[in-house]
Amino acid sequence: MAEMDVELVAVEERLWSGTATLVSAQTTEGEIGIMAGHEPVLGQLIEGGTVAITTTDGERRVAAVHGGFLSVTGKTVTILAESAEFAEDIDVEAAKSLLAEGSEDEEALAIARGRVRAVERA
Repeated sequence: MAEMDVELVAVEERLWSGTATLVSAQTTEGEIGIMAGHEPVLGQLIEGGTVAITTTDGERRVAAVHGGFLSVTGKTVTILAESAEFAEDIDVEAAKSLLAEGSEDEEALAIARGRVRAVERA
């Protein structure tokens, strides 16, 4: 199967870099799936969204992302997020608790929703 180089980068760190066969992400235009050879595209990631990467080893890595962009060329996918964390690193109970309590901080609520979504998709 064809593969592509993928990088998932948050403002403060590179979370993952490697080869993958599929990347899916939630953008402001809807969910997009990317495979090697995809037409070049630039997409804006939604606040509190997710990105899923299927590696060439068949592993599925799901991350909660908050804002940023997705850049695609025929051979590379670069995900530049304001913040990102892999599903296995998320304290889902804390995220659910924040959502249950409610908050006036819309950004914190969006991040919590993205965290819960990432864990559900993993």
